[in-house]
Amino acid sequence: LAKAVYNEIYVAFEGSSFLSNFKESSEKSVGLLHLQEQLLNDILKTNLKIDNLDRGISIIEERICGKKVLLIVDDVDDFEKLHWLVEKEWLGPGSRIIVTTRDEHVLSPTRLDKKYKVRELNRWESLRLFSWHAFKMTNPKEEYLELSKEAVTHAGGIPLALVVWGSFLKDRSVAEWKSELERLRVTPDDKIQKILRISFDSLKSPTNDIFLDIACFFVGMDQEYAFKIFEGCNFFPGIGIPILIQMSLVTIDSQNKLMMHNLI
Repeated sequence: LAKAVYNEIYVAFEGSSFLSNFKESSEKSVGLLHLQEQLLNDILKTNLKIDNLDRGISIIEERICGKKVLLIVDDVDDFEKLHWLVEKEWLGPGSRIIVTTRDEHVLSPTRLDKKYKVRELNRWESLRLFSWHAFKMTNPKEEYLELSKEAVTHAGGIPLALVVWGSFLKDRSVAEWKSELERLRVTPDDKIQKILRISFDSLKSPTNDIFLDIACFFVGMDQEYAFKIFEGCNFFPGIGIPILIQMSLVTIDSQNKLMMHNLI
């Protein structure tokens, strides 16, 4: 979705950059250096090389100061790392910095103008997105309509799943569609699970124990009842459950029950 927003609006800016997989990239030995280089080269259309972070941030401030810039940073896990890329005070009028994250807690309220929680797509939106990747049009072919609806139901409104499955099923026969959908009922998609696992791997003990117990035993259980069980296990649910909610791994429904997306 962040990439779709970028593609829709980048032409309205003097320069633009989309930095994907920020968490993964920034954890590498020279990851932040490469991100500085990408930001500069995207915006200035150059091929600059940077040898250290301090020099890099000075060049960024000098070269983009006052420009109308669009910067989208995808999958941020540490807001402080953004200091090595840009400060919004350097940018010209009309500039936009958009940050996506799996963990709402990392967002600094003092540095945000607006915060938006991305909702799951509704059924109509899901079918259009899936169809675009499966058929290159906004509606399914007639002979694939019911199978497309089944895939959309299984995806549960998650854009990643709709894009991955739609792209995989493109140009395949009805028989192949039926076989793949049958497989998905019993075996999670490796590509989707790999991305979703990033959130789980970032959890610390005992919050990861709470997550696993909810996934295995407590989906649909009253939150207060589960809370008492976790307290008895010394899992510290007073902090653990809010962390899982902030990371969108767990939700609480209108009846105060613990819920989790079926793909998780």
